[in-house]
Amino acid sequence: MKKALHFGAGNIGRGFIGEILAKNGFAITFVDVSEEIIDALNEKGAYKIFLAGPEKEEQLITNVKGINNALEPEKVSAALVETDLVTTAIGPKILPKIAPLIASGIKQRKQAKKMRPLDVIACENMIGGSQFLRQEVYRYLDGPERAYADEYLGFPNAAVDRIVPKQDHTDPLSVTVEPFKEWVVDESQLKAPALKLTEVHYAKDLEPYIERKLFSVNTGHATVAYTGADLGYQTIKDAIKDPKVLQRLRAVLSETRALLLAKWDFSAKELEDYHQKIIARFENPYLSDEIVRVGRTPLRKLGYNERFIRPLRETFARGLNYQALLETTALIYRFDDPKDEESQKLASLLATRPLKTVISETTGLDPKKDHVLIEQLATCYLQHK
Repeated sequence: MKKALHFGAGNIGRGFIGEILAKNGFAITFVDVSEEIIDALNEKGAYKIFLAGPEKEEQLITNVKGINNALEPEKVSAALVETDLVTTAIGPKILPKIAPLIASGIKQRKQAKKMRPLDVIACENMIGGSQFLRQEVYRYLDGPERAYADEYLGFPNAAVDRIVPKQDHTDPLSVTVEPFKEWVVDESQLKAPALKLTEVHYAKDLEPYIERKLFSVNTGHATVAYTGADLGYQTIKDAIKDPKVLQRLRAVLSETRALLLAKWDFSAKELEDYHQKIIARFENPYLSDEIVRVGRTPLRKLGYNERFIRPLRETFARGLNYQALLETTALIYRFDDPKDEESQKLASLLATRPLKTVISETTGLDPKKDHVLIEQLATCYLQHK
């Protein structure tokens, strides 16, 4: 049986990546610092996945075990020597922390004279995640070790998409996920192209798929959250029932769709069908997601290359319509979650500094070059205040 080493035994790791690996006949070793999850994996050797829908379809994932990398890091390195595939779903900020473990495993593979190619795929909500992980791993390798990694280790970037709602299971291993899932891997960066997974799409150019997901799912989900929050809703499923929220979502997707059509070789029907599927996903009554969870970390979501400012900049530059994007972005400055550190920091900035300065500093927009967008964002914010 093929072996997979997966970093991150959270809901996405078990409910998405783990599911696909199991369907492809892998025995999976999960790596995590959660004693509860790792102990349960080793005790039971299996867990259940439930699909969020009326029938609550159930799947049993078997041939699984776990390693606590905080307690037994040497076991992680040893497992990497013998594995056929490495994946992660651990969060972008945690990738640098697992880099030493992966580097140690690469060193041991070299010492063991393993000449079989190995791919390391970071399945994170970020652009260029695997290549970022590669940079972090190479910090811990010397010249000969880097040469070995160059020849036998691949770090193909990936784009992943699956919504995991709030969980209410008594079993810590059980996980509920939405029926929809998408995992796209950059085929050009594979070192082991013969080892391809079913239910994974391999693309020669990953960037169009990353932008399609970012400008559609991430932008769309956040649009429902910030518009819903402004109207007083607590959950995504309640907010999207409001015609005002749904209308704003459709308008935003229409604008990002025009941008995607201008940039990439998608057909209009392909993108329209994709966006309709996204709307249906958000409308799924069996996906219970709190608006504060989707809207949290507003400063990150206002980033220059993030889900709002990036399409806003690019639609503006191309002379395309961006009014709905503009109005939704302005709502982020009104988002208030007392438990979210970024939300409170943003509120403090708005209370103590000039509005246009805050907009420029939080978005990365240049006060001179991008003064039109800054002015328009400020106007939208003040109109809704």
